[in-house]
Amino acid sequence: MKRTDRELLLKSLKYFAFTVALMFMAPTVIYQAFKNQTHPWYWPVLIVGILLAISAIIMGFYSLRVLMKSFFGEN
Repeated sequence: MKRTDRELLLKSLKYFAFTVALMFMAPTVIYQAFKNQTHPWYWPVLIVGILLAISAIIMGFYSLRVLMKSFFGEN
């Protein structure tokens, strides 16, 4: 019977914490961009918010992948 790899489990929990931070940061930045549409920094802030949202999705999948590796191994 295989055991859980604790190092990978802790690594995945760190990635989950980073994912949660991105999940709160991205909508906040996008909201601020839409709130200030007449400001000259509208497009750069909106692009940064969209990139943060995309990175939150990618980090979510990656952290799930690492979590599954820690529970079930490589295969």
